[in-house]
Parts: sequence; C-alpha cells; structure tokens
Amino acid sequence: MLSRENSNLSLFQKLQDDLAVEIQSTPPGERLLSEPELAIKLGVSRTTLREAMRMFEGQGLIRRRQGVGTFVVDARQTIETTFDILESIETQAKRLNMNIVMGYHENRTDPAGEEFGKKFGISSDAQIQTVSRVINIGDRPVAYLVDTVPAEVLSKTSYAKGIEFNGSILDLLIQEQNQPLSHSEAIISSVPAASLIAKRLQLQRGDPIMKIESQIYSKSGQVVDISVSYYVPGFFKFRAVRKINS
Repeated sequence: MLSRENSNLSLFQKLQDDLAVEIQSTPPGERLLSEPELAIKLGVSRTTLREAMRMFEGQGLIRRRQGVGTFVVDARQTIETTFDILESIETQAKRLNMNIVMGYHENRTDPAGEEFGKKFGISSDAQIQTVSRVINIGDRPVAYLVDTVPAEVLSKTSYAKGIEFNGSILDLLIQEQNQPLSHSEAIISSVPAASLIAKRLQLQRGDPIMKIESQIYSKSGQVVDISVSYYVPGFFKFRAVRKINS
C-alpha cells in the first residue's frame, strides 16, 4: 500500500503529466485555459496547479503574464549551441537568425578587493569593471549575465573611449584583440534562483536555473574576465563532445 507521502507525490506527478499534455497540445504562442478552468479540468486546487505551473515556467515551456494569462513558449526560441566553443549569446543568436533584446543592464566600477585581486593578479585597490545585463527573447528574460574585468584590460578597448556599451564583454575582447584570448574554464551547476536572480529573470525565488561560472584566460595566462551566468533552462541547449576515459 502506498504511504500518504508517496500517494501525494504520485498525484502531483500525475498532475505534471496531465499539464504537460495540455502544454503540448496547445500551439506555440497560444494561451492555455485560465487557472480556474484548468484547475477544474485537471481536478486539482488552484494552489496545487500554480505549483506545477511554476516548474514548467522554470523550464521555459510556458510564460505567465500577469492579468493576461499563461502562454505556451515557441520551441523555436531555444538557443542550441556547442559547449566546446566559447562565444557570446549574441553570436549564438545571430548564427541561428534569432532576435534577442537587451533588457536590464548596469556598469559598475569598484576596487578589486582581496578575492578579485588574487584571481586577476592585481592589487586589491586596483579598479575592476562589472557589467551586468539581462538577455530577452521577445519580452521574456532568459539569461542574466555578470562579467567582471580588470579596468586596465578594458582601458585598451573602445569601452574606455566613452562609447556607450551594453553588449558582450567577450565579443569586445575578441573583436579588438588587444589581449588575445586563449581559453576558458567553466563550472556548470543547477541552483535555486536567489531573490535578485529571480527578479531579473522574472521567476519565483527558488526556481531551478542553470548557472555557469567561468574564467577566461589570455594567451599570456592571465585571467581577464570572470563571469557568472544564469540561464532559464528551457531556452538553452548545450552540446558537448566528450571522450571515453580509457
């Protein structure tokens, strides 16, 4: 006999399956039934339904718009790329002929401090530049990107000439070639969205998101960019070639 806990879990899994069918049978861009209608159709409370819908929204499959309704996301809006090549979201989207839009962005200058100073190999009172930005597909925030770079590195680029900048630091470093890049090292993890990240990506706090922490190295071996990127999972697919460990 199933325990009460397992029974509740099974009911929730059934709700997820039923909701997945509703999403799959609704054309991309079209609105799902309203919450009251959907709750009645699936035989659950609106509270339980909202919890299940949160999971599908976190995966990028649906988009809830306050006062308007819940819409099915077009799968063609997914950015698929190889993880073996280091390139910006802008470059990936351009190759896929996909239109992306810059949302929130902020540029900030601060002293490096002990932690960043050690990573960049600079003094703790040297200046670093932090560029934070949100990438939208349509009106949907899908990525929140934070790059931190020694101000000395940016001083050799057009960024230092007073040109308005809100794009990719990676593209800037690649295109201007003042400090040729070698490679990056990255750590990929799945994390619950903290309050600030959830706000930037219009998610619920605690929703699962993909996090990539990376360091970009110049050919001289210096770390020139430390980035932390947060992605709404359903909008990104990364492919990688992996060798067999013999």
